[in-house]
Amino acid sequence: MKTTSLSSFLVPPLEFRQNASRKEEGIVDPQKLATALRFLAVDMVEAAQSGHLGMPLGMAEVVTALCQDFLTFCPKDPRWPGRDRLIFSGGHGSALLYGLLYLLGYERPTLQDLQNFRQLHAPTTGHPEYGVLEGVEATTGPLGQGIAMAVGLCAALVRRQALTPELPLPHTYVLVGDGDLMEGVAHEAMALAGHLRLGSLIVLWDDNGITIDGPTSLSLSTDFPAVFLAENWHVCTVDGHDSADIRRGLQEALADPRPSLIRCRTEIGHGSPHWAGTARIHSGPIGAEERCQMQEALGWPHAPFEIPEAVLSVWRAFAQRSEAAHRNWPKAPPTKRVPAAALAALEQLKEASWTAPVAPQATRCSSRKALEVLAQHCPSLIGGSADLTPSTGTHVPQMAIFIADTPQGRYVHYGVREHGMAAFMNGLALEGTCLPYGGTFLAFSDYMRPAIRLSALMQLQVLYIFTHDSIALGEDGPTHQPIEQLMSLRLIPNLHVFRPADAVETYECWACALNRTQGPSALILGRQELPLLRPRSDPQTCLVARGGYILEEDAPQRQFTLLATGSEVALAQEAKKKLNAQGLRGTLVSLPCWELFEQQDASYRRQVLGEAPVRVSIEAGSSAGWEKYTGDHSASFGVSEFGLSGKGAEVLQHFGLTPEAVYDKVFTMVKEHA
Repeated sequence: MKTTSLSSFLVPPLEFRQNASRKEEGIVDPQKLATALRFLAVDMVEAAQSGHLGMPLGMAEVVTALCQDFLTFCPKDPRWPGRDRLIFSGGHGSALLYGLLYLLGYERPTLQDLQNFRQLHAPTTGHPEYGVLEGVEATTGPLGQGIAMAVGLCAALVRRQALTPELPLPHTYVLVGDGDLMEGVAHEAMALAGHLRLGSLIVLWDDNGITIDGPTSLSLSTDFPAVFLAENWHVCTVDGHDSADIRRGLQEALADPRPSLIRCRTEIGHGSPHWAGTARIHSGPIGAEERCQMQEALGWPHAPFEIPEAVLSVWRAFAQRSEAAHRNWPKAPPTKRVPAAALAALEQLKEASWTAPVAPQATRCSSRKALEVLAQHCPSLIGGSADLTPSTGTHVPQMAIFIADTPQGRYVHYGVREHGMAAFMNGLALEGTCLPYGGTFLAFSDYMRPAIRLSALMQLQVLYIFTHDSIALGEDGPTHQPIEQLMSLRLIPNLHVFRPADAVETYECWACALNRTQGPSALILGRQELPLLRPRSDPQTCLVARGGYILEEDAPQRQFTLLATGSEVALAQEAKKKLNAQGLRGTLVSLPCWELFEQQDASYRRQVLGEAPVRVSIEAGSSAGWEKYTGDHSASFGVSEFGLSGKGAEVLQHFGLTPEAVYDKVFTMVKEHA
């Protein structure tokens, strides 16, 4: 879909810009602009004695032409909403990006930052990291993630323009290599981009035919242009070392209503006399002797990190093209992601759970009720599912479908593309005005893990809805019954994992996730119906915000403590009733979010966990990790093997996840410690 572009709306025509650029260049040979980029990369890698030169040397002319005549940007206001986005999906080519930011006049990296490339605490990290340097639009490292995020980012910009048509539509440019296009997540995202007709997405493919192991023919015979044409993309081929041909390809892409793949035929390590065209140039320094010969070959007589003022002034002048666009951009206040009215509506929904009798309800259904009220008050909320919408409860009537003809919609049908969905949501979040959530089964979170990890690393507010959370789902059997997934998600730094026990906890988990702006949250939801556990007499505050809390307590002198999450809290409550009937006294603790519980002060954690010698955890998954709460001499009820196909209750019975089994174990342990 092509709409009014920023470059055509507020920037002079290309012919004028080219003439102006040539006038500014004066006596500077245009090829020297790309050569400057090449040598900055060589010098960075040489100083660090590590790094990757293949893309920086091979794509220098491509990024030079892009920045000189096409890219809209503002180094003095790097987060300007009207800027074009430029993502280096091949993050190992970071030396090219850092050199580019320096030459274009961004405040950082400085020349000293370039000299400290890949050093501890330097902003010029080995792979680009979002939030460390302005101008780095995404954290890219694992190949394929950058292009997949770019698709989501582009979709968010298209949606923004559909909602505010007076604003021009920025373009999303992505640099990819052969390795990016081999990764499955790239094709999940590319297929979706073609289906959604994201015409402002332009992918520049560094087609050099070389990977680390050698020629791509060792592992690849795919006709990528044919693949992308079949997926509703525009495709063209250019000589990646011919500036005029590169400009021709970019103009062709801008004119086509489909997303565009520009195949840039390049030589890896172009300019290196001995290593160009070989796998050897992919990574590592070239050495002083090779640098000297490269200087002679390219006519660059300058010392390491030396950029002549005449060359630097031409690079810095590129930003002038965007000054009018920046000056004329509406100074609208940023949209608040989660209005107070949305949180208030969620609180009212929680209060209603105590006011009216609530029948047993699955937490996935409670989550859908939360979405029904949030969708009315939180316009930035954008949902989706990987072809499991009816099962995950992620769509509500208030959300129109996001498709090519209605890009203002708020619900994306991702198809069976879990990994692509997760990366797409990262892109939505990177745009800045979207609050994305997406749903699938917990067992399938394994497909999404690399993108979830990047959500956490970039501190993006992305909401993951994982339903069918345990062996209790029954008949679908062990392939769909998660065992290790819940605990493995808890291992990801900066990811908050919530497993609510009833409707009230579900609403509070949603509130916590909405209030958390510095990282992703995962809501782990079940299919089985659960009773409302929290008495109305409890303080009507957000107890989930503390991560764990005492749900029931019999006496100050505990004989046992039961620790549980999700559906097993109700199971533990039944076991506690049986223990009470035998005269034993103890405490029931709900621990819906370990990460929040660990943030509480030590005295609160001691109060909740207590000092009773018997502590038992109950959770329908791997029990690895529970020992930090139960201690060495207590017990954990969990599942340490793959599940079984059968009725949910029968599967739970088989694995000993019943009130009777918990009662028997705790009763015996208390008597032993008496």
